[in-house]
This record gives sequence, C-alpha cells and structure tokens, in this order.
Amino acid sequence: MELSFDILLLLFAVAGIAGFIDAMAGGGGLITLPALLAAGIPPTQALATNKLQSSFGSFSASWYFVRRGVVKLSEMKLAIACTFIGSAAGAKSVQYIDTNILTSLIPLLLVAISIYFLLMPAAKDVKGKASLPDAMFALCVGGGVGFYDGFLGPGTGSIFALCFVAIAQLTLVEATAKTKILNFTSNIAALLSFILAGLPIWKLGLIMAVGGFIGARFGARVVVTKGQKWIRPLVIVMSMSMALKLLWEQHSQWLLSML
Repeated sequence: MELSFDILLLLFAVAGIAGFIDAMAGGGGLITLPALLAAGIPPTQALATNKLQSSFGSFSASWYFVRRGVVKLSEMKLAIACTFIGSAAGAKSVQYIDTNILTSLIPLLLVAISIYFLLMPAAKDVKGKASLPDAMFALCVGGGVGFYDGFLGPGTGSIFALCFVAIAQLTLVEATAKTKILNFTSNIAALLSFILAGLPIWKLGLIMAVGGFIGARFGARVVVTKGQKWIRPLVIVMSMSMALKLLWEQHSQWLLSML
C-alpha cells in the first residue's frame, strides 16, 4: 500500500521517539505498533514491520553500549545463543498454541515489575552476587524470556531488566545494556520468521528504522550519562502503560458495559 509523504514523516518521528524510550526502559512498541495500525497497515504486516524497524533501534542501542564498554559480548555468548533459540522457538510455537492464558497473565506480571522497581532500594554502583550461575541464567532467562518475546512480546525489555537486576544482581545501567543485547537477539530471531513469511513492508519499515536508530542512539547515551535517574522512572511508567493497554484490550467491552 502507498502512504503519503506526511504519514511517512510522522511514522519516522514516532519511531525516533519510541527508539529513544525503548533504549532506556523498553516498551517502544506501545508507540509504534498503534501508529502503524492507525496508518491502515493490516495487523500481521504491522507486527512484522514493527519488528523490522525495532530491530534497528535495539541494534543501535546495543552497539553504543558495546562501544562504550558497558557490556562485553564475549561474556554473553551463551545468553545470546539461548535467547535466539528461545525466540525462534516461540515464533514457531505461537502458530499452534493458544495465547489467551498467557495474555491474561502478562498485565499482572508488568504490574509486579513496576512495583518491584518502585519499591526496590537505590541501585548499587557495583554488582552483587548473582543468585544463579551464568550458564543457568542464560538457559532459564535467555531461553525463557526469548521464547516469550517470539511467542507474544509485550514487556520483554522490562522482564529482562528485572531478571538482570533481581537475579544477576547487576547495576541498573549494566542491566539495561545487557537487556538491549538480548532484546536485539530476540528481535532478529522473530524478524527472520516474519521475513520468511513475506510479511514486512520494507520501504515503511526501513524509513522507521532510520528514526528508531537515531532515537535509540540518544536513548542509550542518556542511560550511560544519567543512569538510574532516568531509567527507573521510565521502566515503571512503561511497564504500567503496557499493563493498562493490555487490560483495556482484554476487558474494554466489559468495562464499558459497567458504565
């Protein structure tokens, strides 16, 4: 389908804002996916195009964190592999498994994440002792959350960040950096499935990708320079926003009938 220049420019700007927020707290899809649907893109193509553009944003943030030395890829090889396999398996499984039960549980999980980050003490400047060995963390968190991202997706960044803080005992800045690495990994795995199905709208996706790439670069820079001051409030806001959005989608008719 052909979109006007004004719509393309608007979607470029939307992707930039989403990339900026997503680099710090996740949840950029809350902004870009509704924008794509509002532009008249069919749902399956909107999902695929959104995954295409968000992959560039997560790559931009990941690249910045690696170049700044916040995270070392050599220390994450197993987690990256487990996340990729998990996401690919999730993208395949969603075609055969009923998502209703999981969809109902996700808003509750996001609310719990928000409460955790709201009530947790100030993040440490040095990481503590991890609750799980690295290999077990890679298998359980990388594989499990990766599977969820390929299978459903909302809140993946928040879930990764929570696991890195609560289980791996990382600082909030390092947790955010490692989250983007695994988020990019799961994005690519799911995107490959969409490409094989011929779903992404390439022109639109690549235009938005440029905006997302630029926005994510600035967002990653804010993480390094501002740290907890910006990350923690944004994680709370984006997690609660995702939870409310999902609850509204699931129960809007019932809520309206009560009014």
